[in-house]
Amino acid sequence: MSGDNLAAVLHGPLDVRFEKIPIPEPSHNEVMLCMGSVGICGSDIKYWQTGKCGRFTVEAPMVMGHEAAGTVVKVGPGVHDLKAGDRVAVEPGVPCRTCHLCKTGKYNLCKDVSFCATPPDDGNMCKFYKHPADFCFKLPDKVSLDEGAMLEPLAVAVYSCKRGEVGPGSHVLICGAGPVGILAMMVAKQMGATSVLLTDISENRLAVAKSLGASHVIKVSTDDPKELANQIEATMGCQPNVSIECSAVDFSFRTAIYATYPGGSIVMVGRGSFDVTIPYTIAATKEVDIKGIFRYANCYPAALEFVSSGAVDVKSLITHHFPLLDTVEAFKTAKSPDSNAMKVIIHCDQ
Repeated sequence: MSGDNLAAVLHGPLDVRFEKIPIPEPSHNEVMLCMGSVGICGSDIKYWQTGKCGRFTVEAPMVMGHEAAGTVVKVGPGVHDLKAGDRVAVEPGVPCRTCHLCKTGKYNLCKDVSFCATPPDDGNMCKFYKHPADFCFKLPDKVSLDEGAMLEPLAVAVYSCKRGEVGPGSHVLICGAGPVGILAMMVAKQMGATSVLLTDISENRLAVAKSLGASHVIKVSTDDPKELANQIEATMGCQPNVSIECSAVDFSFRTAIYATYPGGSIVMVGRGSFDVTIPYTIAATKEVDIKGIFRYANCYPAALEFVSSGAVDVKSLITHHFPLLDTVEAFKTAKSPDSNAMKVIIHCDQ
């Protein structure tokens, strides 16, 4: 535990400062971690650019980072399953554990959840960080800290496919070929999907998706959702019975409604406009189920099994690495379309 606890702290839009914060002392059921790998998420970029993401606003300085893995350096009272030296992935959302939502397994919807780097809660883009032990998942020797950090977006993908009820024989449309969209494609195939089509405006991202197993890809070149829905059906040879919207673009949501087979499901992963105009009558008369998701619940074990077994190769999406002091450059790289970045990892132990 030598050295200062340096942290990347967001004070407002485009205002990241490197500050020394106190080294935390683990309490009951907590562990202190030396942070290793922390990924940059789309929500991190929104906070960095605008100070806001969805309904959350940065109103006080906040340590960034929530896609993370590190090494246990100290355990608090009551911790029996982890010890110093264990490498763990951090599930960043910690609920109250006692409300009805928690007790029925929907702890991601707990009204008192504390989630890393979601105002007002600090994240883990720092050297030392403490976290409840039961939300830390021990990594097998063959799983790296980089892969451990990738369990967070992979958990989103797992939860999205579960909500969409992807299974053997499913035909899946995924709007948006970013990290979560491509991970959802990889998970859908592991769950038995017969075909998976991804749409995007980026040729590079679609090429990555195709190289990693996408059945079909379409570069979006129209502003007519019905026209794109027709392209999707012609390319797949059928209408998808599960559509997963990962682009956070209203147009994609409308496209999914037109494209989805009657009786199918649309899973809303991306965060588009608060008040989006949709073809409601089409969705209603097709009996298409529109399902929201908020993060994930009980998905880290499955995500870890996918990675440790080699079923899902998350390393293939990691394109850039930066030390903690280069966090600003890392964010610029993650945001820039010219960098062709997929997943950018910050190494807090460098």
